[in-house]
Amino acid sequence: MQFHEGLAAPAPARCVPCLKLFADTLYVDDGTKHGDEVKTAMIRLDFSYDGRRVRSRNPNNAGRDRAAEIQAVRVLEGLGALELESLDDCAVTPGAPIDYVLAVDGDASVLCGFAIHALPQLRAMGWDVFIDPEYPWQVVANEASMYVSAEAEPERADWFGLELGIEIEGQRVNLLPALLSLLDGAGDLSSLTRSSRRCIAIRVDEKRWLPVPPAQLKVLGKVLLEMYREGQGKLKVPAMRAPLIADLCDSLTDGSRPLRWIGDVAIRDQAYAMASGPCLATELPDGLRADLRPYQRDGIAWLQHLREHGVGGVLADDMGLGKTLQTIGHILLEKQHGRLDRPALIVTLTSLIGNWKREIEKFAPSLRVAIHHGPDRHAQVGSLATYDVVITNYPLVARDRETLAAIPLHMLVLDEAHAVKNHDAQAAEAIRTLDARHKVCLSGTPIENHLGELWSLFDFLNPGLLGHRDEFTVQFRQPIEDRGDKVRLDALRERVRPFILRRTKDAVAKDLPPKTLLINAVELTGAQRELYESIRVAAHADVRAQIKQRGLAGSTIAILDALLKLRQVCCDPRLVTSEAARDVQGSAKLQVLLDMVDTQLANGQRILIFSQFARMLGLISEGLLAKGIGHVTLTGSTPDRQKPIDAFQNGRSDVFLISLKAGGAGLNLTGADTVIHYDPWWNPAAQAQATDRAHRIGQTKPVFVHDLIVAGSVEERMLGLQKHKRALANAILEDNVSTSTSLTDRDVDDLLAPLRV
Repeated sequence: MQFHEGLAAPAPARCVPCLKLFADTLYVDDGTKHGDEVKTAMIRLDFSYDGRRVRSRNPNNAGRDRAAEIQAVRVLEGLGALELESLDDCAVTPGAPIDYVLAVDGDASVLCGFAIHALPQLRAMGWDVFIDPEYPWQVVANEASMYVSAEAEPERADWFGLELGIEIEGQRVNLLPALLSLLDGAGDLSSLTRSSRRCIAIRVDEKRWLPVPPAQLKVLGKVLLEMYREGQGKLKVPAMRAPLIADLCDSLTDGSRPLRWIGDVAIRDQAYAMASGPCLATELPDGLRADLRPYQRDGIAWLQHLREHGVGGVLADDMGLGKTLQTIGHILLEKQHGRLDRPALIVTLTSLIGNWKREIEKFAPSLRVAIHHGPDRHAQVGSLATYDVVITNYPLVARDRETLAAIPLHMLVLDEAHAVKNHDAQAAEAIRTLDARHKVCLSGTPIENHLGELWSLFDFLNPGLLGHRDEFTVQFRQPIEDRGDKVRLDALRERVRPFILRRTKDAVAKDLPPKTLLINAVELTGAQRELYESIRVAAHADVRAQIKQRGLAGSTIAILDALLKLRQVCCDPRLVTSEAARDVQGSAKLQVLLDMVDTQLANGQRILIFSQFARMLGLISEGLLAKGIGHVTLTGSTPDRQKPIDAFQNGRSDVFLISLKAGGAGLNLTGADTVIHYDPWWNPAAQAQATDRAHRIGQTKPVFVHDLIVAGSVEERMLGLQKHKRALANAILEDNVSTSTSLTDRDVDDLLAPLRV
């Protein structure tokens, strides 16, 4: 071609890459006679020059911009396209117009990932992209709305059925079957969501897929796996677990796709209300004669929130933060608004009945209170329904179950609710027969020993929340207690979170004086040490024989008996009922205690002394009297419980001996500033409760807590097991990770090991 002088040569036509995406069969030679056939995505790449198309493989360079074409190829391969000629042992139908392959294994998630991430980039760069109408990995447009629906089950009003899907061209497609199939097939949610793929594809129909980011699928999958399944991909959820709906909706709200609610609005509102918690700006009850702290106002608001939404809960504040006062305020508000048209029944420990009556008379004198207790209690049964509050104890609920079950209740309050931690106990069974609209548990220690106690509480409060007992054991107890499974721990914590309110003194009562924990080690010497070792050797041999014959679980009685004898030797040989113990005079620990009391009293301190053994308190009393030290005592056999309490609080005595069982709850002894635990117990919560008889609201002086233990003995080793139990409780009630809590053969051998030198 010739050009006139002075005229520039015409610019070459612009190169426009043209991509055609379609499906075809890839033949893979896997070393067998027949090989393998995979249907996957193929690409044909052409280049357009002013409407003239050229195959990328065409060797003719005439009129082509090779630099632009090479750059286009680099872009396409950088986005994951695999050049067919570079694939070993792979072939396509001879003559098929194929230049590139996507995903040799036909992975739908990879193919959908290319569609949502690569194709928009290519179009933005000016590429001409064509997708075959029959292409089977088409991605649902972002404009398509997700929907969630929940409707009450016709057969069971306290359950609802759930549907999750997408709306396409006016048609709703339920995605639950595909989602559940994907989760089941993955085996492990973490392995699925750890994938390097940019999305996980969920099948919508024969041609279309919904791409879900792995992070979003992780949240969505966790929620779905916590729901109950039925056939055909259906999910059912008990009404008590409505917060899962809020979690489900939140997991779908990522800003890229609209979300619509098309189910029962009341279920949705209940879900979000329970998930988000109460509005803490609540009114205060008229006639409450107390200045409430901010956290106590929040506690009343929380109790009101539970009642409003028809669920029960555990007020699990630290001991000494005023659970009783908050409950009284809650009851008073119910009366103020006319909802207390039936009594509120308070079930508590026998020793605390009088305390509840005094507290109500002090803080809410407008409430009419009846006591259902004593030999004359049946005389007023007919009038109980006319009172605002009825107070009774756990044994009487079991004994008078038919009488009390016949009285409709507005509210049922279980004080020191860990008393019904044994689901099969008579009191627990009787309590579940009571007819109450609203249920509340009060316990600073809802988990004392194992997670089965938590299940028992919630089976009373909100049946269905934690499933059947066997299911709970498999899903939660065994993984958490035996293996320290953090995933299941997180799932359990989230499930109970809306129904437990836990505040610690460190967080909400910062004006409380400090509490100092001290361990005082005592050395055994002479005859007392020899007695310990002789009993230990014999007990260890007996326990090992029992374990060999019956296994660890069947040897509980033998283990506890051995530990009891060793603990008694540590306290005082006079507690041991054996011939060998009769000749042993003196107790090293008792002597240390008496010296401590002398010193503490000389410094002006006032002392609480706790022991598991009422007989030990008697021996301590004898030792104090021999030194001329006056004191008062409270045990389960004390006839007038209030008399020694008043004597101590009013300053008539500076030493108070208390059995752990009789004085571990319901006492306000802020007159004391020193607490001495004479002997440790398995359950750290029980000791903490006893300590907090002094370290509670109203205390103005620093509190010193002494644990007396025999060095190197079973007592010292018990402290290590206490830490395991404390970790288990904190893991659920607070944001901590639990460790294994089961007693093992190794634990038994350690507990029964020789005294350390």
